[in-house]
Amino acid sequence: MSDESFTWRAFLGRWQEEWVPRGDGDEDEDGERTAAGPGRPGADEAVIAAAEKRLGRRLPPSYREFLAVSDGWHVDETAGVYQLGGAADIDWFRDPYDMTPLYEENLGDDPREEDVLLAGMWRRALRLETDSDMSHALLDPGDTGRDGEWALYLYKGWGGELPDRYPSFRAYMEAMYRGFHSDRAESPDFVNATTRAQDARVEDARLRALRGRYEEALPLLEEARSFGRPRSAVLLNQIRQLLDPHSPRGYGGLVADPRYLPEILPVEAMTPSRGAWRPGGDDHWLGMMAARGAARRTAEAVLGALRDGTHRYAPSGPWGRAVAEAQESAVRGATDTAWRMLREALPLWETPGPSLIAPVGLLADPVLGPLITPERGREILATPRSGETGPAPGPVTALDPPGLAWLTEPAANRQPRDGYRCVWAEGVDPARLPALIGEEGAELSPPVDPREASRRAPRPHEREGVELWEDRPVVAAGRTAEGWAFAFDGHSLAHLGELFLSPAPAASASGRAVVVWRDPGSTSPGGRPAAFHLSVAEQGAELYAFTVRGTEIQRSGAIPGALDPARLFRPEDTGLDRERRLLEALHSEIGLSLPRFALTRGRLRTFTTRSWTRAPHADEGFAYAYFGSRRQRP
Repeated sequence: MSDESFTWRAFLGRWQEEWVPRGDGDEDEDGERTAAGPGRPGADEAVIAAAEKRLGRRLPPSYREFLAVSDGWHVDETAGVYQLGGAADIDWFRDPYDMTPLYEENLGDDPREEDVLLAGMWRRALRLETDSDMSHALLDPGDTGRDGEWALYLYKGWGGELPDRYPSFRAYMEAMYRGFHSDRAESPDFVNATTRAQDARVEDARLRALRGRYEEALPLLEEARSFGRPRSAVLLNQIRQLLDPHSPRGYGGLVADPRYLPEILPVEAMTPSRGAWRPGGDDHWLGMMAARGAARRTAEAVLGALRDGTHRYAPSGPWGRAVAEAQESAVRGATDTAWRMLREALPLWETPGPSLIAPVGLLADPVLGPLITPERGREILATPRSGETGPAPGPVTALDPPGLAWLTEPAANRQPRDGYRCVWAEGVDPARLPALIGEEGAELSPPVDPREASRRAPRPHEREGVELWEDRPVVAAGRTAEGWAFAFDGHSLAHLGELFLSPAPAASASGRAVVVWRDPGSTSPGGRPAAFHLSVAEQGAELYAFTVRGTEIQRSGAIPGALDPARLFRPEDTGLDRERRLLEALHSEIGLSLPRFALTRGRLRTFTTRSWTRAPHADEGFAYAYFGSRRQRP
């Protein structure tokens, strides 16, 4: 309600007309409140003036105007403060519980203005209530706005929390009115002009949201939510969740409705599936879902599928076909392509009912969920869908940079001490990589977090039949934008030793193959120097290769000038400059790249390769050391 249209007589008259008490205990001693409502006749000007003279202060405008219309008010039995007194009842609070010292001792050396005001409020505040549940409505003349209004502090003594602050008495009463409505919203008999108006706002907001005008829908839903109107909270939470995709949101009884369950229940299960839950664990969450009407067996199945990574968002119709295609692109590493597929198909998404305004089920999909950044969440919300029309938003910026230079950004893909290694195979489908360079029986896994798969890969001493000298990493497989299949180990803790055996020849059965290995070396005094290896093969034979260890360069074959290590690894440059120069050359000369988003935040298929080290010869030795989560190998 705007300031221009607000009057206390209209506001309190509407409240009085809508008054419905909540159960027993709502009547006063004469049994009149249920019939008469919460208000009283207004106070005469002389009565208000007499109170001001007694108090020694002129009352703030909105409270003074209120008394002239109703000399007191029964707020509500759930509001802490039950009854606001009239002009003759109010008096100074005078801090009877000695709260001031408690608040002053916590001010510190540089307190905020609002904290100083609160600490001094207790001794100067005007007490308004005459009946409450250990609660106080306190008007503070020391906390005054430019309009002359005093802030009102609602202190709930039983809660042990800071008081709620309202900028004026009117703001407090408007909040109590919304609370009055919210407490009764679930009653089918509580219908009046206000509930009808707010329900119309919800429907208006729903249509605006489906037309991509979510920013217009937000304030409508927020207001309706403050009145407790049905559907307002679940619609509002969908918008808020897509604006902040990884924040948990609740959707109430929608989990029990078969129309919404495929979208909503997996989203509700996201938090417990990650282990981020309160004491009581799965049982607590499952019990909560059962209380909302969801079958326990269904909730258990969804939670289990999310936890083991097998859950898939699988809607029907044209939108569902686009989702399936996007999933396949994403697990190959083409996350920007997958997002383009989803974005183009968004208008085809159909709501199954009036309580769903966006495909929030995407967020719970292990493959597609990580793609939904806040920017992309806004793009979803701004796209007209479910048969509605409107202007389409501009596309957000792609997330994968071209080439390989992003590998020099430690925070983007790995811990600074980690190395990385990769095999690229030209003209090969990623599904063939296990047969070319995988260990015996290797197959592509279901989509998983490649970082976790690499970190959790068993060490040689943990695998039966594997020699200690072997180096069999778990690698993420996919396809680059240029069409090369890749097998990437982004958290390599092995080191590039003399027994290294490049997998490039084995990977090159159908065309060229390239192997790159970056070993960051050891930072300890006298430790091994950083090393970098490149090898290129074709049709099963190595064409050229080089390995750089510190200032030493080993080379073989006819290395192209653009990749000459003597040119790329200049002594005066830092290790990072050398690495970046080589990676840029590999992109420009051979056309190599890697999908950053898929490798650092997405889900890819993985497999275990053959050993990257050969068996030591009779006159060679090797050492194997394992310390905690770190291991060293030749």
